Amino acid sequence: MPTAASPRWIRTRVPEVRGVPAGAASDRASVPAGAAVDATDPLAPGPLLRIGDDRLQVEIAPVAGGRIAAIRYDDVPLLLGHGESDGTAIGWGCFPMVPWAGRIRDGRFPLEGREIGLRRTFGRHAIHGVGFLMPWRVIAHGARRIDLSLSLPEDARWPFGGSARQSILVDDEGVLEMTLSVTAGAQPMPVTLGWHPWFRKPARLDFRPYAMYPRDADGIAVRPTGAPGGGPFDDCFLNDAPVDLEIDGIALQMTSDCGHWVLYDMPPDATCVEPQTGPPDAPTLAPEVLARGQTRSAWCRLACR
Repeated sequence: MPTAASPRWIRTRVPEVRGVPAGAASDRASVPAGAAVDATDPLAPGPLLRIGDDRLQVEIAPVAGGRIAAIRYDDVPLLLGHGESDGTAIGWGCFPMVPWAGRIRDGRFPLEGREIGLRRTFGRHAIHGVGFLMPWRVIAHGARRIDLSLSLPEDARWPFGGSARQSILVDDEGVLEMTLSVTAGAQPMPVTLGWHPWFRKPARLDFRPYAMYPRDADGIAVRPTGAPGGGPFDDCFLNDAPVDLEIDGIALQMTSDCGHWVLYDMPPDATCVEPQTGPPDAPTLAPEVLARGQTRSAWCRLACR
């Protein structure tokens, strides 16, 4: 049933296999030290780096998937932190989803006539990319901005290599701006980018998508899209409007150049509003493939007042 924290809807409108074979999907031995293996593995913040001003403070955890560990506005925390969550890699802060977002069904997808296999990191599926499980390198860090980079693996987790970069900036107007990009390496590769913020449960959420992907029995988005329905939600939507939240008296507006947004509002203490460049299972459902050396980027802005 809708609650005060529920959205107010305004409706406007067997081939060659590359990667990891199924029997190797749970092998943990080849993952480097410092990286989590599965999405439900514990992942501590490690050393934190800070940016911001007198009103908006942001803490970044480079070794914990390059994620934002905390956002505070006028000393009000907006994110569910590590100590308030179950401490798993998938369950706290605001992390980048790269080089894919959401679940990839059974850790497999087609590409150029082949079937690609990935390490399964969330039950039967591979979820949210590899970036949130790996330590990122700090390129530059100033009072208001931090830049990080990540060399994508070329192994069972992700067989294509490539690289990712992100910038996190607090501007003079008190807006948090995040940019994320991925560049293909020596071979073509699919890509989906996004962010996964764990917001503290909002008192108000105004979300105005114009279409919604249905979910199948596996809980994964399928086509065709239809009109948005009722919650609770763990669903992907098409949206081109700002998203407004109110958290402990702080008004927060999200904007992004991403056309797909996942809303996950089932937890009692948090709501995730996730802008991303494609739907879950995008390499199968709506593939976007980068040529060698090609870059894909996206941005997301959070304005507080």
